[in-house]
Amino acid sequence: MGKIIIPVSFLVALLQWTGWLSQLDFVLNPLMGLINLPPAAALPIISGMLVNIYAAIAIITVLPFTPEQITLVAVFCLIAHNLIAEGIVQHKSGLNAVKATLFRVSAAVIAVLVVSQFLGDTSQSLVASASLTVRPPFLEVLQIWGVGMISLLTKIFGIVMVIMVLLESLNSLGWMEYLLWLFRPLMRVMGLSDRSATLWVTAVAFGLLYSGAVIVEEAKKGNLTKDEMERLHISAGINHAMVEDPALFLALGLNAFWLWVPKFVMAIVAVQSYRLIRLINGKVLNF
Repeated sequence: MGKIIIPVSFLVALLQWTGWLSQLDFVLNPLMGLINLPPAAALPIISGMLVNIYAAIAIITVLPFTPEQITLVAVFCLIAHNLIAEGIVQHKSGLNAVKATLFRVSAAVIAVLVVSQFLGDTSQSLVASASLTVRPPFLEVLQIWGVGMISLLTKIFGIVMVIMVLLESLNSLGWMEYLLWLFRPLMRVMGLSDRSATLWVTAVAFGLLYSGAVIVEEAKKGNLTKDEMERLHISAGINHAMVEDPALFLALGLNAFWLWVPKFVMAIVAVQSYRLIRLINGKVLNF
């Protein structure tokens, strides 16, 4: 996990310091109009996509967005954030990184487009704060990045150790079957196999980075088929970290419904669409 997170995180931090990250917003500006957001919304969205939700929130707090606009940015970022690092994690454990990213971005666009229909006019323009153009000293940025990275890797190590011990304990005690039985009805709704229940719950509770090492190890064991693993990743990619991430935006005073329900629904839609596409392709090939 460190081999993935450290170089990717440093590269993105460097892009952010040089100002190149903010200059990439022109890529998303046309998309902003399509999903009923002003051009300025491209900056927190692209920061969230390449960095993480914290970067998106940091920008949101200094721009004069309306609550409705912040809600749409939150919906997008909750589904499609940290795409590089998390995409690599998914790639190493069963789902092509390009496919994983396309599913997440597509789900985010569709979710925002649908939610925007319930929030009135959210496309009003705004002026970015001049404070965003101030570049701090590189050593200060390096220090902040280093401290944050040590904290992140420590948390990942601790969480992974707890998860691995818990999973092994459940297997040893024979309780895993009871856990799978408990989540079986939900797995069917999500379009997932019963055997993926434990990994799905792990990703939903802790997120892809924290649970990534566990998923990679399970992928190596071959307990899930390629199709089962891909469906798991599509669902978990859209619908992970269901406690921590929405809670961050909840602190901004947003409606909890829009923070939890859209990503949960999109995870179901994405997996069921994937299953339907595979079914149709299979029938065409057989024909």
